[in-house]
Amino acid sequence: LVTVEFVDAVSGARGGDRLVAEDPWEAGRARVWADRVNRECCSPYYTVLVRTEDAERMEGFQTLLAGLRAFDEELGKTEGPTFLAGGQLSNVDIALIPWAYRFYVFEHYRGERYTLQRSDPTLQRYWAWFDYVMALPQVARTLPDKARYLEHIKKYSDSSARSKVANAVRRGVAAHEYDDKKDEY
Repeated sequence: LVTVEFVDAVSGARGGDRLVAEDPWEAGRARVWADRVNRECCSPYYTVLVRTEDAERMEGFQTLLAGLRAFDEELGKTEGPTFLAGGQLSNVDIALIPWAYRFYVFEHYRGERYTLQRSDPTLQRYWAWFDYVMALPQVARTLPDKARYLEHIKKYSDSSARSKVANAVRRGVAAHEYDDKKDEY
């Protein structure tokens, strides 16, 4: 997230081409939400995949759902469909897009109980956001092939992955709380 802000600052982009709003209040709001999305929607992804006990996986999934519902509610405060008004991509959108795209792996590796439901009324703005951002050419061309990604992520689903993130989650902390000293690989 820091890198996204840095690149945005040095890019010379202006107005709707910025990823961090020029308005200080909107920029601050987006920084808070980018961090919140990272903690509540992105980190739980690994809890669902890496933890071996179903109760722990479901707890991670419920944390993720609560984060997405909060994001959905916050989307209602702008003209949408993105976090900033008018379809302008922001650091918040950039934080969530890669993970939102990958949520399909839950059903594949964890079963139907781990599916995000399009019919859920508390996620309607999220799904409108999802459809909008995934259709953007600049997003679509960066997304991995689903079959190849499923093969890649399998090592997390069977808890055999050896990475700092997987080690942190196995240790019982959130993915974003990995420790370079404790979670070596």
